[in-house]
Amino acid sequence: MGKLGIKNYDNELAKESAKKTVKEGIDPEKILDTMTEAIREIGEKFGKGELFLPDLVGAAEAMSNATPVVKEEIEMSGEEMESAGIVVLGTVEGDIHDIGKTMVKAFLTAENFNVIDLGVDIPAEEFLEAIRDNDPQILAMSALMTTTIPEQRKVIETLKEEGIRDQVKIMIGGAAASQEFADDIGADGYDPTAPGAAKLAKKLVQSQEVENGA
Repeated sequence: MGKLGIKNYDNELAKESAKKTVKEGIDPEKILDTMTEAIREIGEKFGKGELFLPDLVGAAEAMSNATPVVKEEIEMSGEEMESAGIVVLGTVEGDIHDIGKTMVKAFLTAENFNVIDLGVDIPAEEFLEAIRDNDPQILAMSALMTTTIPEQRKVIETLKEEGIRDQVKIMIGGAAASQEFADDIGADGYDPTAPGAAKLAKKLVQSQEVENGA
């Protein structure tokens, strides 16, 4: 059901397996569950030191390649998946690195988040617009370089100026980020790994629900 392609880090195999199982009439949600199981297993092995970064990258790319096929089938069937929340995701302005963001997106998707991926080199104003348009629970920003990490602070300051900072939980990541920096700029969370980022997102949504009295 696409699981093999993810475990083998094979983009085309993952996509074609997803297409094949959809044509065979298998419940698309079950297909997605199987793919999710595979990416979670790889994330857990990475956390234990049994797998390494290239494994994580390969699996995430395969997952990202196959997921749209399954989600399109779910939408066509008229079924609605229970969402863990909406995440606006992007790499900050001046930074064109995509690998880390792709991995985070794959693991967020595996946790049933609806991910609005803005892409790379995203200015503060575009993050702001995406938050207004999509009303997400979480804003996730990536910055790989020390020269671009100040943009994460700029985005947060922009949200404060526009009076919407408290409407969204903010998490940051990337090679240049750290917990100390997250605390300094007023972000709500930081995690150095993609599997950890997905778990952090779930915690932030839960804390937001508590704050809102849900």
